[in-house]
Amino acid sequence: MAAKPEAVEIALFHGRLAAVADEMGAILAAAAFSPNIRERRDFSCAVFDARGEMVSHAAHIPVHLGSTPLSVRAAIAHCRLGPGDVVMLNDPWAGGTHLPDLTLVAPVYLDGRSKPYAYVANRAHHADIGGHSPGSMALAGDIYQEGLRIPPVHLERSGHRVPETMVLFLANTRVADERRGDLDAQVAALAAGKARLRELAARHGPVRLARQMTGLQAYSSRLVSSLVRRFPAGPWRASDFLDDDGGPDKDIELRVTVQRRGARLVVDFTGTAGQVDGPLNANRAVTTSAVFYVIACLAGHEVPANSGMMEPVSIRTEPGSLVDCKFPAAVAGGNVETSQRIVDVLLKALAPALPGLVPAASCGTMTNIAIGGWDTTRERFFSYYETVGGGAGAGPAGAGASALQSHMTNTRNTPVEALEAYYPIRVRRYGVRRRSGGGGKHRGGDGIERELELLVPAELTLLADRRRLGPYGLRGGQPGKPGRDAVKKKGRVKPVPSKVNLELEPGDRLVVRTPGGGGWGRT
Repeated sequence: MAAKPEAVEIALFHGRLAAVADEMGAILAAAAFSPNIRERRDFSCAVFDARGEMVSHAAHIPVHLGSTPLSVRAAIAHCRLGPGDVVMLNDPWAGGTHLPDLTLVAPVYLDGRSKPYAYVANRAHHADIGGHSPGSMALAGDIYQEGLRIPPVHLERSGHRVPETMVLFLANTRVADERRGDLDAQVAALAAGKARLRELAARHGPVRLARQMTGLQAYSSRLVSSLVRRFPAGPWRASDFLDDDGGPDKDIELRVTVQRRGARLVVDFTGTAGQVDGPLNANRAVTTSAVFYVIACLAGHEVPANSGMMEPVSIRTEPGSLVDCKFPAAVAGGNVETSQRIVDVLLKALAPALPGLVPAASCGTMTNIAIGGWDTTRERFFSYYETVGGGAGAGPAGAGASALQSHMTNTRNTPVEALEAYYPIRVRRYGVRRRSGGGGKHRGGDGIERELELLVPAELTLLADRRRLGPYGLRGGQPGKPGRDAVKKKGRVKPVPSKVNLELEPGDRLVVRTPGGGGWGRT
């Protein structure tokens, strides 16, 4: 049967709007100063309609994309956005994720209009935004120790940088030149996005383009509703655990119940542990992102990823819990570690309902490494941040992939050549952690072994998980091996906790071995 003209038009406009986000991302990567953004691509770009609802995004970072609409709405609610304005924010209670993720929002005005026609936004991880430790990923006890918290404020007015905002921002980071360069790249990306949307409006007409934005969201909503109707009614329940919060709290439980009610899906986290003293607390925005990601995975690539996907989904959380923390909780690890466990527990709950679709658990951690100090050769402060991949879970279709980022992160690694050229760090080993994936009919993917040598004195933060409880297998498959971490000092190897702040000396080496993915099916 031939496709209906409406369907063809929806597909064309989906491609056009996605191309706007893609171009924004290409410019941001090319113009960025820091290796974390330029090389690792730790950023996301998206297009929003006049209401602040997401229309399209590039294939960037899942933990960013589901939460960015909340930041856009916060910017609209708290700031008057005129032509040429740019608002910046990172507040976890205004749609942000954790403090290093800085979101910029700009309105798109068309000639002769007094109100914004649309919005463009990007979010980028800045490798240091102050706080207790370099990299702003410390084992903090509250948000104040994690760095500079920025509510929605103007970075630019009428196309001109607000000097007071820049002075305040740069005074609260250890690497001001790097931050300035990355901010400039984000602003440049927004300018390109605005220009492309104006071109689309001029070519196709503003009324038609706005109608297609709404149509795309409605189309995604219909497709997800159709998917939900095919779910068994449930309820489907599961629980999973974080190892610890870097302190005395162990086996921190996440619970979820998933139930279909007609064409709606209710995702209920009631019973999840309360917020913890350490930095593993996830705010509502991060939890929303994790649910958005799982829905997007189940829906598949044929469903345009936009705000419409979440219209048939209800999320229930308990304020003050691990997945909906209250101010002033520390949240750095909630974004990177708890988000992964939210995905794990959701997929675990849905596995019996969708046995031919859901894989075993992947590595379940981003294994965050932040290192900073004074570079005696380059005579500057440095702040290095990276996440290390692991093994993907096996599934009904085959074995899990090895040595890659999974689920809520979608970054690259920093190339060894770029890392060593920019930082006083030497990469001594980087390879696959053989036989770390869980056994089964289909074997889980293997994790990564990485060994970094410090060439100068430095502070280290390691923020990781799945070091005690390995990623689960499914349908009789075995769990993946838990991760292991150590420091080599003067020839001696000393195991270290997965969440730790350390002082390192020249010649010391950090060794991380990340988890493998769970296996699927009995052998």
